[in-house]
Amino acid sequence: MEQINPTRMELIKKNAQIRLAEQGRDLLREKMDALIQEFFNVMESVSQSRGELERISDAAQHALLIALAIDDPVTLKSASFATRRGITLDIKGKNVMGVPVPIIEKKRFVKSLLERGYSILGVSGRIDEAAEKYEAELDLIITLAETETSLRRLGNEIQMTRRRVNALEQVLIPELKRQAKYIEITIDERDREDLYRLKKVKKIIERKKKAAEIM
Repeated sequence: MEQINPTRMELIKKNAQIRLAEQGRDLLREKMDALIQEFFNVMESVSQSRGELERISDAAQHALLIALAIDDPVTLKSASFATRRGITLDIKGKNVMGVPVPIIEKKRFVKSLLERGYSILGVSGRIDEAAEKYEAELDLIITLAETETSLRRLGNEIQMTRRRVNALEQVLIPELKRQAKYIEITIDERDREDLYRLKKVKKIIERKKKAAEIM
C-alpha cells in the first residue's frame, strides 16, 4: 500500500474519491449500454445489407454472363469503357455517444440510358440490364462501407469503455476502499490509545489527589 497519511482529512478525501470513481463507473456503464444498443441496431442493418449485396451481386454476374454469351464482345467491351469514370463521395460525420462515425452523402449510381455514355441504338437490353445491376451493387457497397465502418468504430469504443469500467471496478475503487479502511482502522486505534492514556492520566491525578488529602 502506498504511503498514506492516516488523518480524518485524508479519510474525507478518500471517501470523496470513492464516490467520484463510482459515479464515473456508473456513467461509463450507461454509455456502454447505449453503445451496445446502437451496435446491435447497426449490426442488423449490416446483416441485411450483406444479404442484399449477395443477392444483387449474383444477379449482376448472371446478367453479365448472359450478355457475354449472346452479345458481341466488342460491343460489350466498348460499352464498359464508355461507362468507366471516377466516383466522388461526399463524406461527413456525426457523433454517436462521443464516437465519430462517417456519413456518406447518398448518391445513386444507377444511371439512365442517356447517362451511361454509350449509344442506345448500338447496345442491347441485356447489356443495359447488366449495367443497371452492377450500378445497384455499387450503391449498396457504398452504403455497406458506411455502416461497417460505424460498426467497427462502435465495437472499438465498447471494448475501450469496458476496459475503463473494469479498471475502475476491479482496481481503482477497491484500492481506494482499502486505503480508506486502513485510515479508519488507524484512526480508531489511535483514538483507543488516546483514550487509554487519558484514563491512565486521570487515575494518576486521582491517586495524587487522594495522597494529598491524606497528608
